Amino acid sequence: MNKVERINTIMRYINNRAHFTISEIMQEFNISRSTAFRDIREIEAMGMPLVAEVGRDGGYNVLNNSVLPTVRFTDNEIKALFIAFMATRNQQLPYLKSRQSLAEKLLGLISENQQEDLILLNQILLFEGTNPHNPELLDLSDLPDPVIEKLIQILLLDRYLLITVKEDKMTKFYPIYLLHLHHEKGKWLIEGFNVMEEERMIFPVSNLIDVKPDHTKNRINKRRILEKLSRRDKESNLVIELGPKAIAQFKKYHPLKVSISYTDPFQTTAVLETFVNINNAEELTDITNWISFLGEDIKVREVPKEVLKGLQERLFLYCP
Repeated sequence: MNKVERINTIMRYINNRAHFTISEIMQEFNISRSTAFRDIREIEAMGMPLVAEVGRDGGYNVLNNSVLPTVRFTDNEIKALFIAFMATRNQQLPYLKSRQSLAEKLLGLISENQQEDLILLNQILLFEGTNPHNPELLDLSDLPDPVIEKLIQILLLDRYLLITVKEDKMTKFYPIYLLHLHHEKGKWLIEGFNVMEEERMIFPVSNLIDVKPDHTKNRINKRRILEKLSRRDKESNLVIELGPKAIAQFKKYHPLKVSISYTDPFQTTAVLETFVNINNAEELTDITNWISFLGEDIKVREVPKEVLKGLQERLFLYCP
């Protein structure tokens, strides 16, 4: 990290704090005391309002309503930002209005020559989900489920949640520790650890009726959760060897919980080990379809008989 990048990073760091010390800056950015003092003086000279505290344990207070100094972007940085906005169009990402306003502000900050470059890029580059006849057109599907933004705001405060889900015309309640939010095949999915049944759960956000922080005693230490998941992941009942063609298919699409380990330095062969819940009909169908999708360049070492039966039935449909 060069000096300019370091100072910009330090500015972002202290702008989110009401108080900081030189020791904290030294530790956070792994720099000497003299370098930390020089950087703080430069930041003050750029206009960030800091008030030094006198004393052994003194530090700096950041005045309320302080803002970052003007940030200057290079031509390539502007293109990178604009292309990122273009690539996320019609992807059902949250904060759509904010992304649109950011793009408009970006255009208002740059020169006419830079604007012309971006207009040309907009005409040339087409991403998945873009209408080739009208690249500016936003599909109605670009609006994500309205609960997504609410969910993100809650997650920033607490990942232990009480969720209400609609399943097969029934309403169910789960206390979960949220592991990840996934966006896959045009759908938002919640991956969480059910703290009551102590198992991993994945379900569509569209099935979510309500979500709120879990203030009850239904909490398990995060470390214990990861240990339980790790032990469960080791209980694999599906083991497949993949050749280069199957690996290429894997890269195109694979279920969220599935990963591969390469077995040669050129990454042309790999092994897949995972656990298939044979009591979940939907998961059985999905994994059967996906194994068929991988193609012939696979060798099955271990497979649940229920999955094997599904594959045989599928093969019989094609070759009666």
